[in-house]
Amino acid sequence: MAPPFRAEQLGSLLRPEELLSVRATIRDKGISAEEAGLPAIEKKAVGEVVKLQQDLGFKGVNSGEYNRTRFWGLLWDEIEGTIRLQDADASMFRLYHPDVVSLIEKGRKVMPGESVIAGSKLSHNPSKSLSNLSELQLVQSFVPKSNWGNIKLTMIAPSWFHMRYKQGRAYTKEAYANDTEYFRDVAAVYRAELEMLYKAGLRNVQFDDPGMAYFCSNDFRKGWEEDKDNTGTWEDLLDAYIKLYNDSIGALPADLHTGIHLCRGNFIGGRHFSEGAYDIIAKKLFENLKVNTFYLEYDTERAGGFEPLRYLPKDKNVVVGVISSKLRELEDKETTKERLYRAADFVADGNGQTREEALKRICVSPQCGFSTHESGYPLTVDDEKKKLSLVRQIADEIWGEP
Repeated sequence: MAPPFRAEQLGSLLRPEELLSVRATIRDKGISAEEAGLPAIEKKAVGEVVKLQQDLGFKGVNSGEYNRTRFWGLLWDEIEGTIRLQDADASMFRLYHPDVVSLIEKGRKVMPGESVIAGSKLSHNPSKSLSNLSELQLVQSFVPKSNWGNIKLTMIAPSWFHMRYKQGRAYTKEAYANDTEYFRDVAAVYRAELEMLYKAGLRNVQFDDPGMAYFCSNDFRKGWEEDKDNTGTWEDLLDAYIKLYNDSIGALPADLHTGIHLCRGNFIGGRHFSEGAYDIIAKKLFENLKVNTFYLEYDTERAGGFEPLRYLPKDKNVVVGVISSKLRELEDKETTKERLYRAADFVADGNGQTREEALKRICVSPQCGFSTHESGYPLTVDDEKKKLSLVRQIADEIWGEP
């Protein structure tokens, strides 16, 4: 069976204390990763989390994102031509963008932390773009080669650093004259990265994309419409992002499974960044975005109902995120199964299928990762195991397949 699998998990898992401790030592003492012994501790932790996933019955195993300190990783830092900004001026940003709203405190003049823009033409340098490759190879070292195709690598969306910036501020004037030029080079970088990873054995990639979910937010769309600096409508931007994805993945081999996770945020403390039903973007997104699988969050009412699943084409899959990775309380198994059956009924209705036929294109997962940043989350490792075990039990009882 190829990806997606009936029981999925979406990437980040709670980090062990030993890993957090050594990273804190590196930050506090200003010593190198090698001096602190990080590589060996990281390898041990990844081996343990791969075994945890295998023991719980998950086939699409990953690193738990233990190599990263935040879910988007280091890819954009490794792209030639980027500039890393620290505490950038708030005037550069769309102050109605959900991430920006959450991170720029009232009265502050800067965006806290790091952000990236293009300072010159973007390009892919295989000798510099090593973080995704190293992460993949580390997981491969704990998995039989015959199962390497199941390994899942999460990657940040190609539009990640574009959406937050004001019109034309995701790049310098010296680098690009407009978004079209910028998107062309971003797509070329992503193609080259994915081709490199494919040669190394990757067959299963999940793009994490909070921005695509933000189009569902009334506040974001209203902010866009009121922003006189914007060129075109928010729907034009959605079209541009769909084209960016398609240009990034369109020429890749057919046996590379691609998926997109429409992430609403699982920030420190379990905070979410956006809400709004998928209805307003579902038809266009499902029909036009050329990925194999959509990972959708349905843990609370803020995602709306399952009605948009009517638009899911017959050649695409949906992983329904009905188990919360934010709340410690364990979901009721039978109630959750009924929710999945309702989701299948809408998929069936839109395609003229039976529920049983529709279920062949449906899987189950938590709604998001458990630790999209290093620490600060309400669940314990025991809570996490119970949640993942529940995902596996539900998959076994509905499908009886991996």
